[in-house]
This record gives sequence, structure tokens and C-alpha cells, in this order.
Amino acid sequence: MATTTGRDSAGEPEREPALDLALDLDPALADPLLREAGPLADAAAAPELWEGHLQRWLAELAAELPARLRASEYSLSLSLCSDATIAELNETWRAKAGPTDVLAFAACEDDAAGPPPLPPASETGGEPLELGDIVISLETAARQAGEEGHGLKRELLFLASHGLLHLLGWDHPDEASLAAMLARQERLLGPEPPGAEGAAAAAAGGGR
Repeated sequence: MATTTGRDSAGEPEREPALDLALDLDPALADPLLREAGPLADAAAAPELWEGHLQRWLAELAAELPARLRASEYSLSLSLCSDATIAELNETWRAKAGPTDVLAFAACEDDAAGPPPLPPASETGGEPLELGDIVISLETAARQAGEEGHGLKRELLFLASHGLLHLLGWDHPDEASLAAMLARQERLLGPEPPGAEGAAAAAAGGGR
């Protein structure tokens, strides 16, 4: 059943794209931490919840995407892991020691010298458009949530939105672009519950 998420720039209802999500929960994560994360880290409930958030964000971002990233169907993977796992990835792929909060590995790199991109799945009737992988350290996310005075759920959604924007071509090589990216994340998440602190500061200190 088609769902909508408001109106696009032409006043037409925005349709959420289909999403093939591969969700991985690190078995090394401690049970108390998984309980703190709630349904977003529950093996039974998490896939549907994450799909809903990601589909809504993709629909909201659709008008801002380049043609090569516009599709009616996407696929990506999302992993919630330990500090040890993300530290190993951080060392391997970024030559940086220690854990970070979120890493994003984009499948659709913008390489002007490369071959032309494949048409969106909506035009080919083929496979979903592969976006890549988002990896979040649940342990680092929990620490940052405590430091910023908001819940772990908010922190996880903030980090996931940051990773998704990276998969869609956003980057922050300077302070101005970082501020713009963090502001876009806040709009994706919407208002925080009363009494929660702003989540944007959590991203500024991380290795996103």
C-alpha cells in the first residue's frame, strides 16, 4: 500500500520509496545497552521501525537528490555494533585510531570520470538502487546521548540520518557545510520531546 509523507514542491503527495533494509545487531552488545536502546535495537521490532524512519527521510529528501540517486526503490544496510567493531573499521578505512559514532560507506560515489550511472529502479523494473552501509556504535551513541542530555533513541536516529545523508552525497569538509548538514538532520528528525537538549552538538565531536 502506498503511503505519503506530506507534499512535494509541486504540491503533490510525497510517496515513500520502497526500501530493502538489511539490519545487523552485533551479538557482542551487552543486554543492558540493548534494553536502553529499546525497540530500535530489538531484533523483532527494529527492522520495521528503522525502515519506517529511513523511508520517510528518503521521501523528504527526494526533491534534493541528483537524478542518479532518485528511485522508487532503494536498498541499504544498517549495523548497530560495539566500539571494538567500529574502531577496527575506523582504523581500516579512515586510518584513525579508536571508536567513532557513525561510519557511512556509500555505494554510489559521484565520479564524473566514471561510467554513467544506471537508471533508477523505477525506470528499469530491476533491482533496488543500492546506497551502501551505515554503521553505528551503540556504545558511543549511548555515551553521547548521556553527555548531551537526550535519550539514546534520539541519538541513534540522529546518527542514522547523518549516515544516510553521507550515502546520498552530503559531506562536511568545513564548518559551514557541517552546520548545514546538521541542520538538515534536525529537520528530518523533527522537534525533540520537551526537556531534551539539542542533538546537533553530538555530531560536531564525532568522526562522522
